[in-house]
Amino acid sequence: MIERMHLQMREARPADAMAVAKLHVRSWRAAYRGLLPEDFLDALRPEERASRYTFGSPDPGAPRTILAFLDGELAGFATVSRSRDEDVPQAGELCALYVDPDHWRDGVGRRLLAESRRLMREEGYEEAILWVLVGNETAERFYEADGWRRDGSERTEDPWGVVSQVIRYRRRLDEDGPRESA
Repeated sequence: MIERMHLQMREARPADAMAVAKLHVRSWRAAYRGLLPEDFLDALRPEERASRYTFGSPDPGAPRTILAFLDGELAGFATVSRSRDEDVPQAGELCALYVDPDHWRDGVGRRLLAESRRLMREEGYEEAILWVLVGNETAERFYEADGWRRDGSERTEDPWGVVSQVIRYRRRLDEDGPRESA
């Protein structure tokens, strides 16, 4: 479907915060329904998220967020940074990748993922990590199709105030596309 639409990507700017926050909340409500408490998802507010973004930070170590626009409309975003995990400090991290539910399976996520890998390679990382909510089988299949593999690490998190279990995935960044299992 993406071939019929014009996809553009650029880094996020401070003025993009509310549009990204609205997409972020909409994506969480659709992707995590049944995995996180209903009252938590229903209570999410874009204003709370928008105030936490650091788009346009002059800090070279700050996360970088790339936006994907289809025909001029925000369709998704991805955020990368240095790994926050003490056991893999030299890796990059895909901190977030969300696509507006109206554009799921349009190829936006695959393009954001490829661009995220490129950004992390550009920053000098040879390997990357990401965390997936336990039970989010759709996300697991998506990342596994791109060559990401579970590394056995699990933890409890409380993102945005709700306790959840997550599992870690890793991927080498010296390859452009999916890789075969070892």
